[in-house]
Amino acid sequence: MALVAGSYERFIWGFSLKSLASSASASASASASASSSETLSLAPLFSYPAHAGPIRCVAAAPRAGLAASGGSDDTVRLYDLPAAADLGPLLDPSAAVSAVAFYSRGPVPRNLLAASDDGLLHLYDADGFALLASIRVFSARHEPADGLAVHPTGRVALAVGRSGGLAMLNLVRGRRSFSCRLERPATAVAYAEDGAGGDRFVMAAEEKVTVHDSEDARIIHEIDCGKRVLAFASAKGVLYTGGEERGIAAWDLSSGKVTSRIEGAHSTRVKGIVVFDDKNDGSEVCNLIASASSDGIIRIWDARMMANQKPTPLAEANTKARLTCLAGSSLK
Repeated sequence: MALVAGSYERFIWGFSLKSLASSASASASASASASSSETLSLAPLFSYPAHAGPIRCVAAAPRAGLAASGGSDDTVRLYDLPAAADLGPLLDPSAAVSAVAFYSRGPVPRNLLAASDDGLLHLYDADGFALLASIRVFSARHEPADGLAVHPTGRVALAVGRSGGLAMLNLVRGRRSFSCRLERPATAVAYAEDGAGGDRFVMAAEEKVTVHDSEDARIIHEIDCGKRVLAFASAKGVLYTGGEERGIAAWDLSSGKVTSRIEGAHSTRVKGIVVFDDKNDGSEVCNLIASASSDGIIRIWDARMMANQKPTPLAEANTKARLTCLAGSSLK
């Protein structure tokens, strides 16, 4: 598994999650009796100033080892995580890039979406990264999208805007199909699946997260997280949230109730959460959660241990940077 994190200082950080137990067969028996916190490490892949300004967003294609970052320098940069290589920039945006997202079919990335502060969404073919379309996201001409989510079918995407817009985009025809105004601006959006397999999407606005039916957008649950939510990620039936509360909470998407939490997961605001939830992977990795905070710390947690009063991170890395975003991908 690999993580990629962006920072206010223009640096991009790449890490590979490695098992220390597999590196030395002689220590296998000792490792079996050791705690899991001693068997994982975050090994650096790369670290350098990838953009000419702060990095505002990152995304990774699941199981493909491909990542992208968007910066205030009006560019998107691409990365090959297994090779720890910079694949170069996409220069089509003419304003700061506010959100990026991949759509993958199985292990193969199909599309990359990049939203910019001039109100446009750029849709790329992930094979060669040819620009397929530039879509005006909201009816308010220059409202930027702060959050993007691609439906698992790849046919539509949702965008939430800085001034309170919500839009559905038809990715097949390359145009906006619906838009409306929210009571208050949402900062993040994601598709999710509840415990019964129901198709849902979630939005974060200040301290509230709303769970919606994907067919008619009706609100199923409204979750009060106490303080402003800055990051979330979903696994089947569960939504993990973090933000100004500095902890990580797990919410049942069917009931809207909190099931467990890590109090004080970080000493500063949680800026990113990644769930390693590979449905085709039966290993221990599918139980792991990564979190990043604004003081530069990245930590790995075992989701099964969240019910403990004081869970211990399985691995940790200190970038000593002001992190702004986090994404993850499998490395096969």
